[in-house]
Amino acid sequence: MTREEAQKRLEELRELINYHNYRYYVLDDPEIPDAEYDRLMQELLELERQFPDLVTPDSPSQRVGAPPREEFETVPHTVPMLSLDNAFSEEDIREFDERVHRLLGVTGPIEYVAEPKLDGLGVELVYENGLLTVGSTRGDGYVGENVTANLKTIKSIPLRLITRWLPAPERLEVRGEVIMEKEAFRRLNEEREKRGEPPFANPRNAAAGSVRQLDPSVTASRPLDMYCYAYGQIVGGPDFKTHWEVLEAYKKWGLKVNPLNELCEGVDRVVDYYKRMTEKREELPYEMDGVVVKVNSLEYQARLGMKTRSPRWAIAWKFEAHQEITQVLDIVAQVGRTGTLTPVAILKPVRVGGVVVSRATLHNQDEIDRLDVRIGDWVIVQRAGDVIPQIVKVVKSRRTGKEKPYH
Repeated sequence: MTREEAQKRLEELRELINYHNYRYYVLDDPEIPDAEYDRLMQELLELERQFPDLVTPDSPSQRVGAPPREEFETVPHTVPMLSLDNAFSEEDIREFDERVHRLLGVTGPIEYVAEPKLDGLGVELVYENGLLTVGSTRGDGYVGENVTANLKTIKSIPLRLITRWLPAPERLEVRGEVIMEKEAFRRLNEEREKRGEPPFANPRNAAAGSVRQLDPSVTASRPLDMYCYAYGQIVGGPDFKTHWEVLEAYKKWGLKVNPLNELCEGVDRVVDYYKRMTEKREELPYEMDGVVVKVNSLEYQARLGMKTRSPRWAIAWKFEAHQEITQVLDIVAQVGRTGTLTPVAILKPVRVGGVVVSRATLHNQDEIDRLDVRIGDWVIVQRAGDVIPQIVKVVKSRRTGKEKPYH
């Protein structure tokens, strides 16, 4: 095969594999059997081995390949990645709706987009002419860490946008959440316990810790996923009128968008969506801690503008926390499968998030010292999804002096 023939075939293979990755990892609807996918991948790897100068940054072979770093560089965000104001009740969300009406000076129902609020690590992906060039963490909202090599290892993140349905913009800044599903988190912690390593406290910490690894091969070994839900800047792309149009374009470009997102005509539909998500949250494969509500019209968003730390056109309606107060009756050492000793708090049984909890992991002595938890203490215990119940805080104001430290 000549160099020109190899180049042409490599371009075909990259586009094919990129498309099939999208079918498999984003749509969860593969078009070809695994064996056929493996054959395409093997052909690509063999051609790249024969013609190493034809390897490109967006090749599927480059998902893992960057050497470990000594530290992360910083990346400024073109548009700040602001946090959202919180709502905790139906009254709060109706006040938000009234405020939006008042600021816009409009009557009649406003169209909102309601989305699951995922509990993970906020990141930004920059695509230039369809090619992923930079991936960064949210950081402080203004400056993040460059974790491009790590994000490239996540299979649901396309290294090149699919352009068969919609041309790629000159520059696209995609925002979303990197998460670890509950079952994957449980398996990862089991494996860590077998190796005598400390478990992660929750899926959010596991996702954040996995992305912020100096060695991308560690990130590659972790079961991570990403959902896209916002943008920073779009240059030379379609003239979007609504947030919903942006999400639809994301799907065409091969970016993963949550299928539970919903267009809501008026605040009553938002309230209905929130109630349905509250009932659904336990059965979802990932941690969800609320619902994000956004004004759909981009013109309205521009008119509403920003406050110092948050936009006026969006709000996070948080779920009731799965937390309760109870007493620590004892602290015992539990032997894991590998012989590792893990301290466990024996609790006065209490109902948390619909389940009776009588034990909570304390992970290790460092965690006991950090919390300063003692036998007899009153504590706030939290349960989120399928995660092992954990002690969040000691209520020190209820101490009597009879509490005993654990050694």
